[in-house]
Amino acid sequence: MAAVTRWCERFCKTDWLPTLQLIRHGSKAVTRHWRPMHFVRQKLMEVTKYIPPKPLIPERCIKPQVKQVEEENGYVKLLRRDVEQAFHESKMIAICQYNQVPANDMVLMGYRLRKYNIHVKYFPNEVMIPFLSESKYKNLLPLFVGRNLLLMSPETRAQEMLRVLRGVPQINLLGACVDNTILSKQGFTNYAKLPSMVTAQGEVVGALSLMTSQTSTLLQRGPVHLTSLLDQYVKQQNCESVEAKETGTLEKSEAL
Repeated sequence: MAAVTRWCERFCKTDWLPTLQLIRHGSKAVTRHWRPMHFVRQKLMEVTKYIPPKPLIPERCIKPQVKQVEEENGYVKLLRRDVEQAFHESKMIAICQYNQVPANDMVLMGYRLRKYNIHVKYFPNEVMIPFLSESKYKNLLPLFVGRNLLLMSPETRAQEMLRVLRGVPQINLLGACVDNTILSKQGFTNYAKLPSMVTAQGEVVGALSLMTSQTSTLLQRGPVHLTSLLDQYVKQQNCESVEAKETGTLEKSEAL
């Protein structure tokens, strides 16, 4: 064995390696296989398992929950300010359901409404719902479910708006708010049938003037009738006095 070792050392010093080397590629011997735990031992492990004691006060009651306040985006703040300004400046606000409409029809509808000073605006529900929940228009929240359009005007042009919407069947009227009064679709339609403010004022003034004229005629009827009766009485008295004078003169002439 020592001779073999010296022989190998001699060749290794000369930087020579054998051309054939034996390398073992066999698998390692498995000395331990997995075996299922015995049923009795499983019961013993479950019985002796450590259960930590529960605290008397829940941890969620000891530590207050910190709510993370998310800052609004700058674009969302801008849209919110535009919504507040639009609702403050508009006397008539109509909420419509927006379906798929061709671009040409949409542009034509906006042009026709703009002639009557009615503006078409769109705001996402992420901006409208927080604004409506904190304002006096909170009863309009059930209308903002899908994609909606807002028709706003500083004047009450209900008839003109309904006339334009009849030409676009894809846009359905859901409700409206006129002079801080919330109306349904049927209520807004009935409101559009009412006469304008100028016409109503003229009718009221005409009715009032008719009543005053009738009152004045009723008040003047008694004095006029009384004066006519007095005139007739005076005429009768004058006629009787004239007849008496004539009869007196005839009697004198006969006596002479």
